[in-house]
Amino acid sequence: MSDQPQPCSSPQAREFDFWLGEWDLSWPAEQSGGSEGERATGVNRITRLFGDCVIEENFATDDGRFRGHSVSVFDESAGLWRQTWVDSSGGYLVFTGSFDGDAMTLGTEPAERDDGIAVQRMVFSEIAQESLEWAWQGSRDGGTNWNDLWNISYRRRA
Repeated sequence: MSDQPQPCSSPQAREFDFWLGEWDLSWPAEQSGGSEGERATGVNRITRLFGDCVIEENFATDDGRFRGHSVSVFDESAGLWRQTWVDSSGGYLVFTGSFDGDAMTLGTEPAERDDGIAVQRMVFSEIAQESLEWAWQGSRDGGTNWNDLWNISYRRRA
């Protein structure tokens, strides 16, 4: 019998466990092209795969207009989470980040644009057993100032 720890069994590799499960989602509809004052809805199903080493996300809006998929792993050597996101609009994003005790924050690498240094991030906060808040944020000054672009309320599906 080996004394070697199982892959993906470190406490850091379990930091995304709060996200596992099926979630009902809602957000201000205007953040996704809908009418102001209304709420848009969707579902997100989060599971573990490949010996519990990979977190898989399957996101869909209830109106069927948008679907997304991500895979996340904890990179032990770097001490960071890595996530790859793809979606039905042709989006492809790569994130890295960590859990600071109160929130999980994953961000993109800065990219030079005509209007400044663009950075995007997602922040999982107000994490509780049955709910959490997720914010998609963007910055045009390299991450000094952030603007909320999409705010989703998660409620665990019964």
